[in-house]
Amino acid sequence: MTVSDNDSQGSSAAPALPALAFYGKMLTFSRLQFSTDDLSAIDAQLAATLSNKSSNIPILIDSEVEQDLSALVELLWSWGLQPIGVVTGTLDAQAREQRLAIFPADGKRIERILPSKKAATQVSKAPDHKHTESTSNNDTAAINESNTETTIATTTAETLVSAEHITSLIYDQMLRSGQSLNHVGGDLILTNSVNSGAEAITDNSLHVYGRAQGRLVAGATGDKDARIFCQVFNPSLVSVAGTYCLRDNLPEHVIDKSVQVSFVEGEGLVFTVMDDA
Repeated sequence: MTVSDNDSQGSSAAPALPALAFYGKMLTFSRLQFSTDDLSAIDAQLAATLSNKSSNIPILIDSEVEQDLSALVELLWSWGLQPIGVVTGTLDAQAREQRLAIFPADGKRIERILPSKKAATQVSKAPDHKHTESTSNNDTAAINESNTETTIATTTAETLVSAEHITSLIYDQMLRSGQSLNHVGGDLILTNSVNSGAEAITDNSLHVYGRAQGRLVAGATGDKDARIFCQVFNPSLVSVAGTYCLRDNLPEHVIDKSVQVSFVEGEGLVFTVMDDA
């Protein structure tokens, strides 16, 4: 058997790179719910809501009524919005025809834990450490709905407490996947671990004395002085005062270490390995 020139060249050439690769990434987009098919009414509300036509916000269409999907998509694009798909329902057939993504409806909501008591003793914050590292993700946008299907709720003014009534909450049980612990009015102290898929949220500082995975949120109502303290730091998301960072963007040297997370104006999230301080 003879080998052709093309075969000879092919055998000596470097292996071809794969044409594609699948990988996961957490994305943030906005969801528009429509209760009417009146495009004029929709256009008028967009005009009253948006300040410009160049926001380029990815949009998920969630409609309670039948729509002319093609016309609606054109209208949204004209306002600088980028429809990427629809929530499954009345628009499924049109979405398939237009090759738009069809997203599943909301599933079972995350279980919220309601602690029965609060610790009366105020817990002081850990001392500052001079050695800090700045995160590579200084995104200062508030956390919006993402494909995690978890929304961090804002707290209304009526639920806030005055400084003299600030109390800390001590929670001794493990926070398991699918559970959410939300404390308003003081520090949240977890003496056990936060598992992947769970979330701990407080409007003050957050302390985790076990392994800290899942979503960790401090300063949920905008307190820029709030901090996060973890014995073993390895979260899927960390946020202080609305500035957040995903696991993929965390500095490698802080993973599984004893870490303090704070917010610094102009820098974003700053990570301190407390063992090195």
